[in-house]
Amino acid sequence: MAAPAGRRERKKLATRAALRRAALRLALRDGVENVTAERIADEADVARRTFFNYFSGKEEALLATAALGAEAVVARFRARPPRESVLTALRAAVLEVMDGGSDGDDDLAGREHVAVLRLIRRAPSLLPQQLSVLAAQERALAAAIAERLELPDDAYARLCATTAFGALRVVLDRWLERAGDDVTPPLDVLRAEVADAFAMLAGGLDR
Repeated sequence: MAAPAGRRERKKLATRAALRRAALRLALRDGVENVTAERIADEADVARRTFFNYFSGKEEALLATAALGAEAVVARFRARPPRESVLTALRAAVLEVMDGGSDGDDDLAGREHVAVLRLIRRAPSLLPQQLSVLAAQERALAAAIAERLELPDDAYARLCATTAFGALRVVLDRWLERAGDDVTPPLDVLRAEVADAFAMLAGGLDR
């Protein structure tokens, strides 16, 4: 287990979280196009230059919640028992993160994560940053898969990671389509769709 963070590190994490949440509040209230780095810093009550110590721009700040969810999946996957197959471990990791609680920073089904996913659907300007986040997390998951299986070649690991995160994106998108903009669909529906998606991957897509 990681050692407890020191006071300075905790303060940095708190500042990053404050900026991330401030960006989300402003985007939900005023629209993504009206958010600036300066406004985010003011909303978080920090010096404006402080913003760029944590994020390269408003897009990265807005997508930081999605990045946390993907990072949590990779971390949970690494912690799964080695006797489990890759897809079994991945499915369990995803479900563990989803069950993390409605307010958790790394919760894939939490209110903040759902709000970010809805922002992405409404604001095409966030798509490049979303793709950047996904690419980074797919590489991290591929590395974890290759390490788990002691693979000399990472082709399988990269394909598996990209496919698994792709399936998760499809499942989350379908889940959100079932409800209006202000309603979060039932979590048990999401759990069932995750299970179905990973069962399809495990069974093979060639029909």
